[in-house]
Amino acid sequence: MDYNDDGRGPKSGKMFANNDDRLDSGLDSLKEEEFTDVETQFCRMSVAEDEPWRKVLTEDGDTYLHLAVIHEAKEAALKIINLSYGAPFLNIQNNQRQTALHLAVITDQPLIVEQLLKAGCDATLVDDHGNTALHIACRKGSLACFGLLTHGCRQQLPAILQTPNYNGQKCIHVVAIQGYLSLLESLIQLGAEIDAQEQCNGRTALHLAVDLQNFELVKLLISKGADVHSFTYGGHTPYHLTYGRANTEIQKVLYELTAPHLRELPDNI
Repeated sequence: MDYNDDGRGPKSGKMFANNDDRLDSGLDSLKEEEFTDVETQFCRMSVAEDEPWRKVLTEDGDTYLHLAVIHEAKEAALKIINLSYGAPFLNIQNNQRQTALHLAVITDQPLIVEQLLKAGCDATLVDDHGNTALHIACRKGSLACFGLLTHGCRQQLPAILQTPNYNGQKCIHVVAIQGYLSLLESLIQLGAEIDAQEQCNGRTALHLAVDLQNFELVKLLISKGADVHSFTYGGHTPYHLTYGRANTEIQKVLYELTAPHLRELPDNI
């Protein structure tokens, strides 16, 4: 199974060069030289509420802020953010339902992430794959963005940690799939439910760790109290997933921890 497959292919002609995370985000809505002209025009504009820079600019639904983030024009992005403290403008979503915060994480710009959070952007908003900005940071393994998102929106964090994307995966599942041990440990410390189940089939992070044969992740989850007797919707414990797998260390550890009556495979296998 492709654990990173979001089930949606890229739209025609919309691709970020050399960065799969940038698919469908509208990066090509303006070429670099065109954006340079736009940036110059913005710097000359007044800051009145009714000025054009506050309106959607491209056919992809990108505003000046989206474009500044996409093109990593930090000075322009910071100026726009400073002029928009507490304004709904910060939360405008483009045609892929991406906010500037999503794009700042995708392009790995911690400074922009920090300033957006300070300015009051909504970190609970999801893109058209159901991902919050924290889902994206978890998938990319971006320590800086992860830290800013988890510490910069404490009131929203419990809701974000409970939000599944459209694959039915919460942040803890995304991190488990990627195998980021430190991020997983941080999520648990921050209150993520260690035995949360994927919506599609009921796997927990421990099931995923076994499925992916990640022994270090299995050990970490067990040490943090993961339930070795949790069931998928098909009635499988983590130990059941060791059958036919090469890693005998995982099988041995789970065999010793699993109740005898739960070691046998269910009849529907």
